[in-house]
Amino acid sequence: MSNILICDDEKDIVEALKIYLSDPDWVLFSASTGQEALDILAREEIHLVLLDIMMPEMDGLTALARIRQQSNVPVLLLTAKSQETDIILGLNVGADDYITKPFAPLEVVARVRAALRRYLQLGSGAPESDSLKNRGLSLNKKTKEVLLDGEAVNLTPREFEILTLLMQHPGQVFSPREIYEQVWGEKPYGAENTVAVHIRHLREKIEIDPARPRMLKVVFGQGYKMEKE
Repeated sequence: MSNILICDDEKDIVEALKIYLSDPDWVLFSASTGQEALDILAREEIHLVLLDIMMPEMDGLTALARIRQQSNVPVLLLTAKSQETDIILGLNVGADDYITKPFAPLEVVARVRAALRRYLQLGSGAPESDSLKNRGLSLNKKTKEVLLDGEAVNLTPREFEILTLLMQHPGQVFSPREIYEQVWGEKPYGAENTVAVHIRHLREKIEIDPARPRMLKVVFGQGYKMEKE
């Protein structure tokens, strides 16, 4: 089963692509902005992205650059023939291919299948390791163990889930609302205070000096991130 994300601000195009890509082996997700696409990528295991270049709030090229900071998932640009310069720029930023509008259904399916085959069968889509490491901190998702410089760290289930989320995406900033939605799986009522308390407890357990953290950083006005090693 492969998860495909369609990102385009034109609903008619999204619906058409859903029809073209109707396949029992594919689960389709949709977004209408670049930021919405990034949010879905942060919480779902996506195997391919169809990404429109021209979108409000955050355009496709900006979203593509953000995606490439954290993932090698195949990205196919959705473009108009007049956007040749943007196509070249997108390929340079890291797009795998492009499809021009208006779409030919058979071409869309063929390009998607080819990109998925390269990604999954040639190893790029291999499941990520159960073990995460960063700056002397190691986490095993299967055994639920956390070690700091070889010493066991006792975390609550929520603390473990928050740490797992941040360690899976080093350098990526998550707002308190995003952390709450992904860890608690609920609407983020009171997210800021709840997440802040758990982050404080996490720092007390994994940081040498919780007041001056070297791993679990706050980005003022935005949220939290695990500093890249």
